[in-house]
Amino acid sequence: MPLEIKILDYGDIELESSFLVLGHNCGRTRRVLTLGFLILGGPYPVLVDTGYRSNQIMETLGMRGLQFHENMIENQLARHGVRMGDVRFVCHTHLHIDHAGKDDLFPMNTTVVVNRKELEYSVSGLMHPQYPAPDIKHLIDRLHAKSALRFLDLEITGPVELMPGVYCDAANAHTEGSMNIHVHTADGIATICGDVIYDFNDQIVTPFNEIHDAEPRTTGNHGTSKRAEKAAIKKLLSSSRYLLPVHDRPAKIEGGAVVGRLHDQVPGPVVQSLPQRNWFPA
Repeated sequence: MPLEIKILDYGDIELESSFLVLGHNCGRTRRVLTLGFLILGGPYPVLVDTGYRSNQIMETLGMRGLQFHENMIENQLARHGVRMGDVRFVCHTHLHIDHAGKDDLFPMNTTVVVNRKELEYSVSGLMHPQYPAPDIKHLIDRLHAKSALRFLDLEITGPVELMPGVYCDAANAHTEGSMNIHVHTADGIATICGDVIYDFNDQIVTPFNEIHDAEPRTTGNHGTSKRAEKAAIKKLLSSSRYLLPVHDRPAKIEGGAVVGRLHDQVPGPVVQSLPQRNWFPA
């Protein structure tokens, strides 16, 4: 059975728009998705990112959480016949407040997989409010429990195979320890890319305030250089058939361009096709 990715809906967040796309609609509020990803078809289920702990914790960032009963992680997994204890690995693209908020709901024999540099970065004080104490302190508990935590050193080793067809790779963007998860599906590589991309339309399809050809727009929330952010996006566009960020619906990629959008599974039906551009001069 080939690997496939099911999209989990952990609820929405209301936040300031320029947080998502640098300089775009400053001061205006925008509502965005918070997604998780369930990889099925292998020897065991693998989960990528767990969403935010509660609506209340998002207020610490001046944001509004909109998480309801149906968005609870156990209910989202149950839609696909998976229980919390069935999950072998919980992988984190990074450890920000809206990505690693529910690890403590999983038993200690479920292994949480992080890039070591990301846990180091989470306690550095850089981007501090986005790494809330309850989430990070729980990971320290896992640090002292056998097999409850797995560290990767992706900047040194290069990509690491987690199980057949699933590879973790340093993202080199958003945070110092962010990682991408590449899933080899029957229709090509699908990459879960966390927050390296927030918004396909305003960063890539019609990048806000960019005039150079094929130049992506960075997010308004990153801890690396703008050169690194742009390069990381370009690398994703050149290497994957599908891209799956946490705050936007998945996209289908051809020739380095976004050609379609998907909804609740990858591979899956394209629910929105984007027109091909005419590159010939008028």
